[in-house]
Amino acid sequence: MIRRLHLVALATATASALGLAVLVAEPGSTSQPGDAPFFGSSLPTSAPSKTKEIAPGVTLTSLELGARDADDVWTVHVALPATPDGPFLGKTMSIGPRQTADRVADALRAKGFEPRVEEVLAPEWADRPAGHLGWIVRVGRWADQATAKATLARVKAAGFTAQNRYTAQDGTDSDAPQKVHVLRVDFREFTGSVGVDFGPTLNGAERLTELASAADAVAGVNAQWFYKGAPAGLFVQDGEVLGSATQGRAGVLLTHGGRKADVDTYTAHVTVRSGGDTMEIDGVNRIPGVIQNCGGVGGDRPTERPQHDLVCTDDSELVRFTPEWGAPPTGTGAEVVLDHTGTVTAVNMTRGAAAPAGGSTIQAIGDSADWLLAHARVGTRLTVTQRVEDSRGHQVPLTPDTTILQVGPTLVRDGRVSVNAVADGLLHEGGDRTLTYDWAIRAAPRSAIGVDERGRLMLVVVDGRQAGYSEGLGTTQTAELMRLLGAREALNLDGGGSSVMTTAEGGVVNRPSDATGERKLGNALLVLP
Repeated sequence: MIRRLHLVALATATASALGLAVLVAEPGSTSQPGDAPFFGSSLPTSAPSKTKEIAPGVTLTSLELGARDADDVWTVHVALPATPDGPFLGKTMSIGPRQTADRVADALRAKGFEPRVEEVLAPEWADRPAGHLGWIVRVGRWADQATAKATLARVKAAGFTAQNRYTAQDGTDSDAPQKVHVLRVDFREFTGSVGVDFGPTLNGAERLTELASAADAVAGVNAQWFYKGAPAGLFVQDGEVLGSATQGRAGVLLTHGGRKADVDTYTAHVTVRSGGDTMEIDGVNRIPGVIQNCGGVGGDRPTERPQHDLVCTDDSELVRFTPEWGAPPTGTGAEVVLDHTGTVTAVNMTRGAAAPAGGSTIQAIGDSADWLLAHARVGTRLTVTQRVEDSRGHQVPLTPDTTILQVGPTLVRDGRVSVNAVADGLLHEGGDRTLTYDWAIRAAPRSAIGVDERGRLMLVVVDGRQAGYSEGLGTTQTAELMRLLGAREALNLDGGGSSVMTTAEGGVVNRPSDATGERKLGNALLVLP
């Protein structure tokens, strides 16, 4: 195992190359800063960093952290029933209460296996103290994956739901191997801009390399979550709301041509007024009735709070479509077509008309269709109003220079690790902590955006889910990485197989985790000349 104190000189050299002032522990010291308990006071670099300039003021630094060791083994992770007395097959959880874990372990022993029950602790988050999260059940420890696969087959044949997992990806090993790629944009030298782009339509994913090439970008990384090809969460481009807010979730505000970045949490409200009557528009550029990640308005079920990767529903909605979306969804309900002045040019009893250039459509389902038909007539004018607020309730000016990407969670605020996991929907309502454990705590490929004390923008990608090469990080570990890289503010971007970085001169920089390679994306952050 690599020992951090053996790497003091290397860590210092790496910090110097990156232009950082990184704290280094004294030999024999066991103290760590309270806001960086995972990596301690310096990154466990295992090789000299490699930095090159890819454009005036734009550098790419590649880092290698940690190394594989004997503690990194394959195991069989056995799922728990969704209820204490539920079946072992069907709906299951990765993690659960001790009583359920003990029941599964007893059943495994009865089948001739030797399980172990392990407690999982959650790190401290900005809105939840560190402590107990739940219990997991595992069988065996093997250096080779083949033996683990053979045991997995036996566990499944015995009637359990299970999968192989690599312990270096549990999110608890600070010396696990990592490949980190850091783009820094120094606006004292770089004369270009940073913006967001997507394919020909919002509802259609494109590869980062294709987006970057089409825009003649210097470099780029993946950006927002996306579902079925369309970005999810608040998306503001050139001052126009193009994507529905997940109310109160984290995001980054880019202004001054992307030369200024502010991380905060955001809410947004879009309304339509007809005469003296006003109605809230439930969503912008999304399927009516389907709220990805929840956090919507107007009676969504089962909740209006953000819940990452959970789909909420609402059978009565108004949804606005702009030309950027592409072909709108069709179906029953009602819709109106608005020209660039907001004048109604058509009222339709079914949905699916294209939004005209400069204009929009408003689709309605359920009871909202009755309101729309009662308040819209051809030739009348409907007024659509957009309002975005930050965490302090201050209105964000929506100018042609305003871009907002809502992703999350926050990672660094005011120079300190600050992961708002609960408010960001990473802790689901109810007792199932599978999403929290698998997504927020366990290691995965990660992408992040940040800004350092010198105002330099940082775009960072960490490879993951590649045993022995790069394991990835949990959300808190990603936050600590960003802080040690010098971030004053930082935000988590989409990750997993979506994590990708490209440059104009070298193409894809990292090693995406999907077996098929580079994944198509909903949108991307691009460094533009």
